[in-house]
Amino acid sequence: MAEAHQAVAFQFTVSPEGIDLQLSHAALKEVYLSGLRSWKKKFNQFKNERNSFVTGVYPASPSSWLFMVTAILVTQYSRLDPSMGMIGKIKEHLPVSDYLSDQGLTVLSALAFSTGLWLALIVTMRSILKMLLCYHGWIFEEHGKISNTTKIWLALVKIFAGRKPMLYSYQASLPRLPVPALKDTMQRFLESVRPLKTDAEFQRMAGLARDFERTLGPRLQWYLKLKSWWASNYVSDWWEEYVYLRSRGPLMVNSNYYGMDFIYVTPTPIQAARAGNLVYAMLLYRRKLTREEIKPNITPNSFIPLCAAQWERLFNTTRLPGVGKDTIQHLRDSKHIAVYHAGRFFRVWLYHNGRLMRPRELQAQFQMILDDPTPPLPGEEKLGALTAADRDPWARARQTYFRSGVNEQSLSIVEKAAFFVTLDTSEQGLQGPNPSQALDAYSKSLLHGRCCDRWFDKSFTLIVYRNGKSGINAEHSWADAPIVAHLWEYTIATDAFMLGYDANGNCKGDMDSSIPPPQKLQWDIPPECQQVILQSLSVALALANDIDFNAFPFKEFGKGLIKKCRTSPDSFIQLCLQLAHFRDKQKFCLTYEASMTRLFREGRTETVRSCTIDLEMQLRLLRVAAEKHQNLYRHAMTGAGIDRHLFCLYVVSKYLGLDSPFLREVLSEPWRLSTSQTPIQQMELFDLQNHPDYVSFGGGFGPVDDDGYGVSYVIVGEDLINFHVSCKFSSKETVSVCQHIKEELLRSLGLILLFLLMKS
Repeated sequence: MAEAHQAVAFQFTVSPEGIDLQLSHAALKEVYLSGLRSWKKKFNQFKNERNSFVTGVYPASPSSWLFMVTAILVTQYSRLDPSMGMIGKIKEHLPVSDYLSDQGLTVLSALAFSTGLWLALIVTMRSILKMLLCYHGWIFEEHGKISNTTKIWLALVKIFAGRKPMLYSYQASLPRLPVPALKDTMQRFLESVRPLKTDAEFQRMAGLARDFERTLGPRLQWYLKLKSWWASNYVSDWWEEYVYLRSRGPLMVNSNYYGMDFIYVTPTPIQAARAGNLVYAMLLYRRKLTREEIKPNITPNSFIPLCAAQWERLFNTTRLPGVGKDTIQHLRDSKHIAVYHAGRFFRVWLYHNGRLMRPRELQAQFQMILDDPTPPLPGEEKLGALTAADRDPWARARQTYFRSGVNEQSLSIVEKAAFFVTLDTSEQGLQGPNPSQALDAYSKSLLHGRCCDRWFDKSFTLIVYRNGKSGINAEHSWADAPIVAHLWEYTIATDAFMLGYDANGNCKGDMDSSIPPPQKLQWDIPPECQQVILQSLSVALALANDIDFNAFPFKEFGKGLIKKCRTSPDSFIQLCLQLAHFRDKQKFCLTYEASMTRLFREGRTETVRSCTIDLEMQLRLLRVAAEKHQNLYRHAMTGAGIDRHLFCLYVVSKYLGLDSPFLREVLSEPWRLSTSQTPIQQMELFDLQNHPDYVSFGGGFGPVDDDGYGVSYVIVGEDLINFHVSCKFSSKETVSVCQHIKEELLRSLGLILLFLLMKS
């Protein structure tokens, strides 16, 4: 997805003084610090979680401890000793007290023994569950055909997984991400680049790979294995730091992504009312998150838990700019949101008299902002452009002009808000004489807006348009798209099906008229800072104006018909994308498809290199190619991908001060086709049978490479696939713009389906 843009040709330096021995110390120190951060994170999670004790003892429960204690005490009074003398041994080591009788000491000893036994059973059950979750044979089995081994394994998982888990209940039971064997990664890498290179180019790359595998590779691999034993995840912290936080380019377009509203219906045309319901729905979700009442994510059609760590920073989170490296600020709670409208910033409180504000009250707050005639202060209207352009100028401006006075206070209000809301002055959606162009404009607006009316540093920005349409723009460093998509699904479903509107389109319910109005933020932005803002705006506008977007629904068929052809829908779409790109460019290209690694603790993503040698052998091997893609996806999910392993090897090489021509070349290759699917995760919230129009159109992101395409797609129900395609006008290779690749994609969908039907 959008992270592919950040991962290409990233570089950093480590410069400890002295000889190579000290460089090795630098690598060891970084491995040590990674583990330290990991353990510190676990401690803070336990300390800050509302239900930390309940989660900490899962799959047991506090009531099971009481049952255990009661059972042991009953056996003591029945003159039975299930402890085989251990209770007596504990009693012997207890200090004699004048306040406790012999019977009291016995009870205390039984209490200590039963508690120890209870904790031992918890550790045992967790260890067994972790060992069970290390088995991944199930994912490689043909759909609908489950082996006896997997059936037994699945039954054991259900037994040891416990009942009524909370959001973070499985975190301690998830296995660590394994480090793939160096030989396997080299082999898979060479397979992935074979269709992209001539014989001479491939022989040269194979020579570099063999040399790396024989010389430098084993040394770098040793550090990664050491880190995998010590830290929770050998990839994630380095991925966050070096791919995201050290990236100096604009977040807008390059990293941030968006999610779209319903496109065929608008629950209300009243902007303030829609904002009131959406914000209230998000606050309900935040409350469920705080209480850990969100159900843990599990893999489709099974009971295998996925890592939930990324949910922790969904709200109250901001990416803070720094010179050379950004940081992520996350607060335990925030009682306000920041709102932007017509060039002004406001603070809206979320609580009144100790309770959450109702939708009707939030609507009144937003209406006051819309009715406020106050003009923007000097420099205020375009202030958000600082978050849209390059990071270092924003970091220096923040240090120079926002360290004191009203600027510091107002910026702190924005950065410490639960999230950011833009009351957009434009109208979006399927409107006007050309609905297709209107949908493209809607996509571009969600991706970058006017470049100054979003706060791209916030974990997410809720955007509500003048005609009631909405969307969401999310920053990428703190989490991946499925987390934001989960929130967005809940938000729009709650808005449409639970909260609703009255006959006039206003939010339902009563309101307290004594609630104070929103607070307009004050700024004192000097001319020098205004000049920096205008420079950032110029950079951001140039980037935004260079983006071509094409969003469209494909209604001719969907996953229902594809599955009848005994082919994976995702593999089918990837084959279509490859064929469309080949018809457009007359060549294949390095292709990025995002896959999740959340089967492991603190897992994020891995790359599926969708273009393989099987894909090059045209349609006669279509099913072979589809199965090959499925296997690549499965390997990526189970920790046997290529690119994250190579990325971490490169990081270690930089800490060791060693240069690898192989790694340098591999990590500088451009992803000309970047693709991502974000499936609907909570189908139970929607009724596609009776209300097929009440579902999100999906989301999209900017092109990863200046000469490439970004393609996002979402499979909806049985008969609909929504696509979001982006590229750059300035590219000589994509000069045909998105409309042409759209036409080629539509042709490819039909061609490949026809071939499958003929072979079935």
